[in-house]
Amino acid sequence: MTVSQLRWGFLALLVFSSFSHVFAQDAQPDNRPPAVQIIVPDEDRFTPFAITVRVGQPVVWINHDTDDHTVVSNDAFNTAGHRGLNFLLKANGGKLVLVFKHPGMFPFFCRFHSVLDADHQPKAPGPDGGIQDSNGNFGTPMNGVITVLGDD
Repeated sequence: MTVSQLRWGFLALLVFSSFSHVFAQDAQPDNRPPAVQIIVPDEDRFTPFAITVRVGQPVVWINHDTDDHTVVSNDAFNTAGHRGLNFLLKANGGKLVLVFKHPGMFPFFCRFHSVLDADHQPKAPGPDGGIQDSNGNFGTPMNGVITVLGDD
């Protein structure tokens, strides 16, 4: 083997080991908890209705319906942060990702399919702007709740 061949071999080994180190780092799992999804199926509801996550765990809303919906925080009972949230989930794939920084409760509703009564409880919108079916029913309020646990 000549000195030139040794140099090229060493250079190739160095490049290979650098790339394998980079790819090995990318393959290592991180310590972040997996995201939890709340889906709007092709009807007016959030599923699941209630979830429990840990501080720092992402929550992803995905709208699979053909109608727009919203995620609005019910601030009368919201103790988990993101107060004042009023986010439009666009039809056919709209997404929202939230990460909670401290424990608490995050009740939410769709402002198109729920209104808050005098006690700040979600109810179906009724004749003043609600969506009515052929039987005159305004349906159930579209809402949900997230319990955020500490990271202990």
